[in-house]
Amino acid sequence: MSFKTSSVSSSITQGVLSKMAEMEHEQVLFCHDKKTGLKAIIAVHNTVLGPALGGTRMWKYATEEEALNDVLRLSRGMTFKAAITGLKLGGGKAVIIGDAKTQKNEALMRSFGKFVQTLGGKYITAEDVGMETQDMVYIKQETNYVTGLPEEMGGNGNPSPVTAYGVYMGMKASAKFVWGNDSLAGKKVLVQGTGHVGETLIDYLTKENATVFVNDINEERVKQMVSKYNAIAISGNIYGEEVDIYAPCALGATLNSETIPQLRCSIVSGAANNQLLDEKLHGQMLKDKGIVYAPDFLINAGGIISVYAEVAGYNMQKTMEETAKIYDTTLNILNTAKEQNITTAQAAMNIAQERIDKAKAN
Repeated sequence: MSFKTSSVSSSITQGVLSKMAEMEHEQVLFCHDKKTGLKAIIAVHNTVLGPALGGTRMWKYATEEEALNDVLRLSRGMTFKAAITGLKLGGGKAVIIGDAKTQKNEALMRSFGKFVQTLGGKYITAEDVGMETQDMVYIKQETNYVTGLPEEMGGNGNPSPVTAYGVYMGMKASAKFVWGNDSLAGKKVLVQGTGHVGETLIDYLTKENATVFVNDINEERVKQMVSKYNAIAISGNIYGEEVDIYAPCALGATLNSETIPQLRCSIVSGAANNQLLDEKLHGQMLKDKGIVYAPDFLINAGGIISVYAEVAGYNMQKTMEETAKIYDTTLNILNTAKEQNITTAQAAMNIAQERIDKAKAN
């Protein structure tokens, strides 16, 4: 692993620093290891409430700029996610540029772990898209600043099931707000993305007798969901599908100026991070269209609660109890947004920012 300082053109440096200033990031670490081929970015957004905790995502980004934008947006979201759930954590995130199916190995993970260690606990990593529990075990060999470890190592394992439970709670709270009853029986729910979180959410919905539609770029996964849960597969342009609830559980920014006008649903409630391409513009578009949006950084917070449990010493029962509170918090935010005539995204941000500002003042 190399820690050499290299010259960077002033225009690139200013571009990164400008983005950091605009989004109020504290630190961004660019990681490169020639031996393993590691190319990664760690973004620490805010540590006012505690160390920055957030998962590492391995993805085959088209460009390095795309990877940078993703990690900056994701890490910022983690700050508000931790704040709104009352955790003593800040927000951070990491991305590894590469194909998780073909390029990931122990050496690569351990190299990344060494970079995490250089931050001295300012950033604590965990699992995200493209990563597994075993990867955390490899990273653990180089740093103690890692969560999402297997139960036999004192961890809570893969946080995805807890994330899905939180999304389910947020979805039920949204149903209560819209229809006066939180039952999802008979409701048509479109789940976009059938990874670990998406499948667990599908399981919850199926057990409650909802009608589940599924969509994924991985056709084999779709076939599995149809076979296992009797879900209904849909392909092509899914946004105009007439459903009660749209649950984005893949990558972010699916709520944008192109898709929102097509939506024919009453609720958007899913696990994906950064679902709104532009928080203000697209949050308002959903509001104007009469669609209730359950803020993603709130309802998908089960994952961070799960990994925080390893730091705080919670058992799984306590973890699930804390995640269940997402129901009441969601309902409170939806009611607050209605009373103040603001978007639900803004209502959630206001609560989170208030906690951060209070901590800064003390």
